[in-house]
Amino acid sequence: MFEGIIPALITPFHNDASKSLDLEGFRNCVEHVIKGGVHGLCACGSTGESATMTHAEHIRVIEETVSAANNRIPVIAGTGSNNTEEALLMTRGAKQAGADAVLLISPYYNKPNRSGLLKHYKKVADIGLPTIVYNIPGRTGQNLAPDLILEMARTMPNIVAVKEASGNIDQMMTIINGIKDLDRDVPFTLLSGDDSLTLPILSVGGKGVVSVTANIEPVRMVEMYNRFKKGDIQGAMEMHYELMELSKAMFMDVNPVPVKRAAELRGLIKCGDVRLPLDSLSPEMTEKLKEVLAHYD
Repeated sequence: MFEGIIPALITPFHNDASKSLDLEGFRNCVEHVIKGGVHGLCACGSTGESATMTHAEHIRVIEETVSAANNRIPVIAGTGSNNTEEALLMTRGAKQAGADAVLLISPYYNKPNRSGLLKHYKKVADIGLPTIVYNIPGRTGQNLAPDLILEMARTMPNIVAVKEASGNIDQMMTIINGIKDLDRDVPFTLLSGDDSLTLPILSVGGKGVVSVTANIEPVRMVEMYNRFKKGDIQGAMEMHYELMELSKAMFMDVNPVPVKRAAELRGLIKCGDVRLPLDSLSPEMTEKLKEVLAHYD
């Protein structure tokens, strides 16, 4: 279920005082990536600005994702929190909304100890949805070490994958190597959390990427993945380098500021604004982004 190119979906807002949800624009984005051949959808993650959404908005976006996907591809819902009870509430909501899995960021700010982390993940995973652990120390302030991930994989059958955004390939290879001999009914997989590392991670046994770039160029991202799967390593490498400039541009400012402006420039949404405390892309960076996007037209 959790392989290939999985866009980390943006959440479009209207250009009004409250930056209200633009659900029409959201569905347009979902249709764009599905037509591009992606293998799954991930809503309400960091790229979806979940941190600034109310619980009601959060569940509404998950419901819209499930409805728009219409059983064509799996839906992963971001339901993580630094408050275990809140993560449980959101995960139950995602299950009721029809999500196929949840993405659970490690608790930020608290910096929980090892036993706290294990109990947190077990309690949420016991709700019964396939659960993907999300390790992104740059946003949480705490790295999930390979031995911790492997303990979860050994002892928690509902935890089925890790989205690895540490940038540490040695760490990722340790996890991939460690899961080879696990006795599980459901395979445990590693997904890249960084577009620029997609091909390197595939080459050492990773299974795909939760991608920012795929919001804009799903066809090219899927083509890179398909070439790799077919054994066309040279062709996959060519696509990797072709996409490199765009992948870098998606992080010229903090995510999701550039990708939302790119979606607006491409006509996928009417407004590429973000909610405070993030601010929209500067005019200077917007001009640079237009230059990059022109290379892919």
